[in-house]
This record gives sequence, structure tokens and C-alpha cells, in this order.
Amino acid sequence: MFSPEILDPTVDFLAELAGNGQALEFAIGTGRVAVPLLQRGVPVTGIELSEPMVEQLRRKASTTEIPVVIGDMATTQVEGVFSLVYLVFNTLGNLRTQAEHVACFRNAARHLAPGGHFVIELWVPGIRRFPPGQTAVPFEVTERHTGFDTYDMTTQQGTSHHYSREPDGSYRYSTSNFRYVWPAECDLMAQLAGLEPAGRWADWARSDFTSESTSHISAYRLPA
Repeated sequence: MFSPEILDPTVDFLAELAGNGQALEFAIGTGRVAVPLLQRGVPVTGIELSEPMVEQLRRKASTTEIPVVIGDMATTQVEGVFSLVYLVFNTLGNLRTQAEHVACFRNAARHLAPGGHFVIELWVPGIRRFPPGQTAVPFEVTERHTGFDTYDMTTQQGTSHHYSREPDGSYRYSTSNFRYVWPAECDLMAQLAGLEPAGRWADWARSDFTSESTSHISAYRLPA
């Protein structure tokens, strides 16, 4: 996540869309993207639910450099008008209901200046790889970590299961829950929020999005 091969194209993409305006990051976390974006000359404000993550951000940037409001990205509002609102690394899935997802898109539109963009980074659910009767699909299998997702296709709820190898050879098990969203569902939620499609790519380098893509970068624009 922090390697230049991943982070540099992300910051390049977002800085270009922000232009001379300000950016608002939903779920800003520890500032992985916000700090280098600020270093590129883009003023960044954040919304974040986790106070411990904001405490880590404060080791990198002060409250003056990157203001952050504690709250959820579906309803929390901040002062200002932004040329860019963005949400990266599959974090949209942390909202567990369709109503919350719709509210998130509307909240993004609420903060945008006319002509501004809302950008999301999201994975494409891997359920097309399921043979009949299978309920889980692996997303990483290495010596240090094995991870797989289980899906409930009636509710679009999922759980990521992580088995991480500790230095002493033991394993630590952890889970995280999410709601998966199809690209077409994102388009509909954007439409409900008054946004129009502005592009979709397979990655931050703007590779073509195809039926084989495992993730997407989608941009939506608030009409001028």
C-alpha cells in the first residue's frame, strides 16, 4: 500500500483531478494518501471514524496542515467546498447497508463544487470464480498470510478471513466484515446523488477496465 509503485500513480491521479482546488478524503485513516497529496500542493481535509488512526496521522501532519473531523463518511459534513472528494482502498465496503452507501454518495456530492469529482477505489467481488456450492474465494496465499473472503449472495454481505503467521511460528486469526458493491450499483448510487459518470479504469494508471478486471477506479462529476 505504501510502495511508490502503488502510491505515486494514486497521488498523480488525484492531484490532477483536484487541480487548484481543495480535496476531501473520506476515511482518511493514517494519511497514507493525504500526506503525499498535501506535499504535492493540494490542500486536504479528512473525515475519519477512528480516533486512534487520526492519532497516527498527527505524527505526520498537524491539525492546521490536514484538518480532520471525527465521524462517519455517510453523514458527517465539514466546512468548505471541494473540487475533489475521494475514497480509496475498498473502504466503501465498510458501510454495511445499501442505504449507507447511497448516503455516502450523496454526502460526497454535498461537498463538491460544480464540476468537481468524486473518486472511489473498489475491488470487483470475486464471486464469478465460485464453482457450484462454494462459498469462499482466496485473495492471498503466501508464507506469511492466507486470506479468503466468504460471501452471502442474498444480502451482499461478506467477511474477510485472515490467517497471519507470527515470528514464533504461531498463527493469528482475524476477520473484517463488509458489504460488496458492483460497479453498476455504484453508477446508480451516483445517479441518485446527482452525479454523472466521468470515467472508469482498472487501476490508478488508467488501464482499461474489462470484464476480467479485479478492481476499479471510478470517477463521477457534479454537473456544472
